[in-house]
Amino acid sequence: MLSSIVRTFWPSISEEEIKKFSLLSLTLLCLIGAYWIARLVKDVIMFKVAFPESLGWAANQGSKFQPIAKMLSPVVLFMAVGVYNVLISKFKKSQLFYIVCGFYGSLFALLASVLFISSHFGEVVVGRLPMAIVGWGSYFAIESFGSICIPLFWSFTIGTTSTESAKTGFPMIVAGAQIGAIAGSLLNVYNDKIGGVWPLVALAAFMVFVVPFLISYFIKVIPAHLQVSSKAVAEVDKKEEKAEKKEGIFKAFLEGIQLLFTRPYLIGVLGISTLYEVVVTIIDYQMKAAGAQFFHSTQEYQTFVGWFGVATNGLAFLMALLGTSRMIKKMGLKFCLLFYPVTLAIAIVLFLLGFKFISLTPFQILAAVFAVNVLGKGLSYAVNNPSKEMMYIPTSKEVKYKAKSWIETFGSRGSKAAGGAISKKIVKGGLDAVMVQGNIIGLAIIGIWTAAAVFVGNKNAKLIKDGDIVE
Repeated sequence: MLSSIVRTFWPSISEEEIKKFSLLSLTLLCLIGAYWIARLVKDVIMFKVAFPESLGWAANQGSKFQPIAKMLSPVVLFMAVGVYNVLISKFKKSQLFYIVCGFYGSLFALLASVLFISSHFGEVVVGRLPMAIVGWGSYFAIESFGSICIPLFWSFTIGTTSTESAKTGFPMIVAGAQIGAIAGSLLNVYNDKIGGVWPLVALAAFMVFVVPFLISYFIKVIPAHLQVSSKAVAEVDKKEEKAEKKEGIFKAFLEGIQLLFTRPYLIGVLGISTLYEVVVTIIDYQMKAAGAQFFHSTQEYQTFVGWFGVATNGLAFLMALLGTSRMIKKMGLKFCLLFYPVTLAIAIVLFLLGFKFISLTPFQILAAVFAVNVLGKGLSYAVNNPSKEMMYIPTSKEVKYKAKSWIETFGSRGSKAAGGAISKKIVKGGLDAVMVQGNIIGLAIIGIWTAAAVFVGNKNAKLIKDGDIVE
């Protein structure tokens, strides 16, 4: 039954690969589902739950703390990724899931327990200090969860998959992930009907706890030849594992940064993995600024944002199901790396022309920027993410785990911060400046991003052809 359904969308996949990628898809579904649940509740906890007036806090105190939390978040992430890099050097790949997911699952379960007590018996029962710890702790925990657990999954998956197999398997994994994302978004839209925040956090904890069991089952049932990407990579990984046992903690902590900035290929991957975040952050701000002007009530605006999550992940799901695998196989990886920036650039140009030369109503402006944002984020999930993950296949374990963790964490956070800084600067000129200047800056960044995609696409093709790896 499962095989026939899978082959409807990916006809060339083998029986063994169906089992392998179904397990990986289910694993990422749990992680992404937990992430989308958590990311949409973290501001709710900070703004509405952790700092209530009943405990002596000033009105809207949480909203005043949130910018400070954003500023401190990179510091927390730096320490978290540093510890993660040390763990990579000391434990096997599968053991990392037990340690990391066990930690975050326990953290979310503890958070859900405190939120349950506060919602049923009142914040006063919990106390001022514990509730404040819940606010700050949940924010940092959720921020670091997405930056560590999801890259950990992809590092593991890349290390067990060849380039040819990934062309079919990665879109299948993404399709499963988008089901989790859609479910997580919908649960937040209807959170009032399922008991508020604490059941969502408890569900996220359960989904995180399931992941190590899925990975353990994967290692037991999937044949050994389907758990390596290539012989060349496997040989280098064995040598690196022996060397890792002798290296010091400080070297392990910083080795990923050293690898990143001494390998031109990885600098190119950094560009592909982060520059789009600057552009999408600007577009996201445009949509939210237009939405804030159009929707007057908080409930309407929250519902609007929730449906945006559903639309974005719905598009990504359809693309992963129907288009991504065929595109990668027929057109190649380089085409896919270029498809996203070129398509987004066309959408931005069309929006700019409509905004400047057609008299659009506020609703039409909102609808147009909503569509561009859905396209930008949907294609990033369905096309750019699997394509850029495949760029790591001809690399060593050190690159897959250590350099990748720094790229995914600080590259992404830095890009979002840059997009936020640009939006903050141009918002002073009003909505017109946000729409026009923001998109012109976005087009300039897309130009640099496109150049990085060309370089990495060409280099990757040569690595695969020659059987070489980046180490």
